[in-house]
Amino acid sequence: MSGESEDLSRLRDEIDQVGKSAAKRVDPGAGALLIAVAVFALLVAELLPWAGEARGWHILLGQIPDGVRVGALPRLFAFAAVVAGVLLSALGLLLRQWVVVWFCALGCFAGSVIGVLSIWMQQTTTSHAPGPGPGPGLIVAVLAMLVLLVRWLKLAASRPGL
Repeated sequence: MSGESEDLSRLRDEIDQVGKSAAKRVDPGAGALLIAVAVFALLVAELLPWAGEARGWHILLGQIPDGVRVGALPRLFAFAAVVAGVLLSALGLLLRQWVVVWFCALGCFAGSVIGVLSIWMQQTTTSHAPGPGPGPGLIVAVLAMLVLLVRWLKLAASRPGL
């Protein structure tokens, strides 16, 4: 009799450990494909012009062509798009942990705000001399960050008990 109760006790402990492990994980479901497409769109946006002749990766690496004015916010957004949009999102899809999902949501929120401000900054200038407006790459990158923000926030808010 005591052998059976020890086996049941061990089985109960194992089931509890599996339950605790499952509670820490998230399943993005079909939303994982949308996240992957948005990350791909961010990578493509890095190849497109963001301001004048300056492409996203030029701005990211600080290799802005002569004569093109790019403010600090587009530079910060280029960094945020790669770190939060690409790297954190890839990590979130790989690890599927609630903590990482929350970091993705917060990073994409900050990146989206910076991205919208970047578009605004490229449209306005501090002098009367017109500067290059936002290019298609910057707009695509901001839209992709907004899609990532919505998906990660939905996943983060879907945790049971919230």
